[in-house]
Amino acid sequence: MTQDFCIIGGGIAGISAAARLSYLGRVTLIETEPHLAYHASGRSAALFEPRYGAAPVVALSYASEDHHRHANGGVLSPRGMMIVEKAGRRDVFDHDLEAMNLHEISVPEARAIVPVLNPATVAYAAHADHAWDIDTDRLIQNFAREARANGAQIMTGQRATAIARTATGWAITTAITTHEARVLVNAAGPWVDEIACMAGLPPLGFTAFRRSMARISAPGGHDVSRWPMIFGAGESWYAKPDAGALIVSPAEEDPMAPHDAWADDMVLAEGLARYEDMMSEPVTRMISNWAGLRTFAPDRVLVIGPAPQDPAFFWLAGQGGYGFQTAPGASQLAADLIAGRPPALEEKTVTALSPARFSTLS
Repeated sequence: MTQDFCIIGGGIAGISAAARLSYLGRVTLIETEPHLAYHASGRSAALFEPRYGAAPVVALSYASEDHHRHANGGVLSPRGMMIVEKAGRRDVFDHDLEAMNLHEISVPEARAIVPVLNPATVAYAAHADHAWDIDTDRLIQNFAREARANGAQIMTGQRATAIARTATGWAITTAITTHEARVLVNAAGPWVDEIACMAGLPPLGFTAFRRSMARISAPGGHDVSRWPMIFGAGESWYAKPDAGALIVSPAEEDPMAPHDAWADDMVLAEGLARYEDMMSEPVTRMISNWAGLRTFAPDRVLVIGPAPQDPAFFWLAGQGGYGFQTAPGASQLAADLIAGRPPALEEKTVTALSPARFSTLS
């Protein structure tokens, strides 16, 4: 049976789109890996900080806030954030202070919140409460449950091997079967350009960037559960409490071909050294490490909308580091555009997110 929508990609973008589109018609989602959220969505230190990113991203984040707070009991819990920096980098610190709307505090005040900050190296500190942890697993499962309740088929372990245009839409072939649908939604993360090429459409020039992470023991045996997420100014590293330990990242952006990413040992060591330099407690144990790919369009803004060359091909791509915090707003915009409804977002935001901004590539 021909479906109304076939979504390629089982990360947070594809899953949330499946939930929204399940109210509009028959949905099939296919995911290459054996379970949902295998790649970037399953490897994220997700924080909801709606001021983070370019203006269209911020608009999507604010459009997502109500869902994050209230849908199915909400997925947010208080975290807060802190920026720290050495002497001699006041300009970088000031940029973050303004961009993130933070309140500068003294180093002793910062150490009252995070006792392991090193007073010999930390010269500047700022703090804010307007940041929240996102329960990513709960958000994924809520959307998947909603989609399935409305009859959506979610199929893992199916890689698209061929895509053909038909008189009524698309035929998407996997090793198991061929899925037919009126509209193809491209939510394939780092592989979105590859999917476009398979469908006979021009790629938009997305780049996947590796980000490595390490889980380390709580420094000095401290209870870190109430600590904020801590950033080196300019996002030179970050540390986030998680299940009694800390996730520390060098916050690197190394371009990579799409693949099942793993942490780079040298990059991870350098990032841990930057973190350690600002702390009075050394890293004594690395519990585990991993990496994910954050995929950006050339202008680092999400791409949401029908392809100018073929409106039956819909881009939902380039989530970068904003996938979880923008997912409710981004998927709602996708559903509105596909349904032909006026979006709740301002027209200038919809235009800034549209793939038509890359029309010179067609």
